[in-house]
Amino acid sequence: MAEQVALVIGGLTGGLLLLLLLICVSCWLWKKLRSTFTYEELPGSSAASSIQGGKLCPPQARTQTSRPPAVPFMVPPSLQDRDRVPLHSGEWAQAPRDACLGPELLPHPSSSSFGNMGVVGTINPELYKFLEDKSETDFPDGCLGRLWFSVEYQREAERLLVGLLKARRLQAPSETCSPLVKLHLLPDERRFLQSKTKRKTSNPQFDERFIFQVSSKSLTQRVLRFSVYHVDRQRKHQLLGQVFFPLRNETLAGDCPHIIWRDLEAESGEVKPPSEFGDLQFCLSYNDCLCRLTVVVLRAKGLRLQEDTSFVSVFVKVSLMNHNKFVKCKKTSAVLGSANPVYSETFSFKADPTELDTASLSLTVLQSAGGETSHQLGRVVVGPYMYTRGRQLEHWNEMLGKPKELVKRWHALCPTPEP
Repeated sequence: MAEQVALVIGGLTGGLLLLLLLICVSCWLWKKLRSTFTYEELPGSSAASSIQGGKLCPPQARTQTSRPPAVPFMVPPSLQDRDRVPLHSGEWAQAPRDACLGPELLPHPSSSSFGNMGVVGTINPELYKFLEDKSETDFPDGCLGRLWFSVEYQREAERLLVGLLKARRLQAPSETCSPLVKLHLLPDERRFLQSKTKRKTSNPQFDERFIFQVSSKSLTQRVLRFSVYHVDRQRKHQLLGQVFFPLRNETLAGDCPHIIWRDLEAESGEVKPPSEFGDLQFCLSYNDCLCRLTVVVLRAKGLRLQEDTSFVSVFVKVSLMNHNKFVKCKKTSAVLGSANPVYSETFSFKADPTELDTASLSLTVLQSAGGETSHQLGRVVVGPYMYTRGRQLEHWNEMLGKPKELVKRWHALCPTPEP
């Protein structure tokens, strides 16, 4: 029995000693932490104040604490070159000892003391000035108008989003202007999207959105064309100007639409008198990656049709030649009864880069008078130096110098040599 009592007394004594040891260690750690987080006020900062009981007090009204010598005060390097100045030039008001001044008794800082200082929390208006947008005020002489639009490409869905925003300073052929815009994704001339017609305004606001489905592989080979028309009272479309925008990866980078403006261009920058047998306009493009030669037959004008035929239809035959030997031929659809037919049809031919030095294209305009008989109105041949000279050679070389781009030109028709 005596042994059990001795064991209980020994256990209680050991527990009390352990509890006392924990209390001592906790008190020592608390003092250590408290001394570590004690701050000392910088010399010269007389404007600093403390908060006691919800009121501001000057530094004289509170007891200063000293930091332990093992914890030096370090000024950050970014603040070492700055002058420490008080936030105001006022003096502390007279107050009884150990009394705190209320906020209503403290002097208010004057606005002049903040004028030349970069105080934290203030706003510098110079940083928030926007650059003046002069796109709607500066127009060059002879400008046909200006068009604003946006482009964005969604690669996962393979969709090209085109936003038609507005147009300014359109030059209408009459006093009033009723514009609309047609959008083509060249070289596809057949399909297009069209905006709504804005009545009686030379500064239309469209705010319309269009979607083209196009793969990412062929995106950089496409050209976005905006054609601005005026719709007269008979609902006929008169072309005011065009905008050509080649699609590039850098212009479509990012996840947000890119807003762009361009000045309208005339339908053809080449001013020349009509030729004797008429003229033909077409585009050439060569894709060296796909080994594909593309021809876009646009339109013809000033054709000399036979007068003794009541029903006249005109079409264009495009032939690929190699060493003056026939390779392949394609034809446009026939346009009935017009000396200025419009086609806008695209044809592609397979041609290796090694064959371009010996290949040529022959575009022949023909008139059919019923049945299988046809009459040749004129011809254009474009190709390398071996076969052509002048404008035809320049067109071919420009196509090779601008791969994957559509190069458009007018060419005068020449009489077809008799067999």
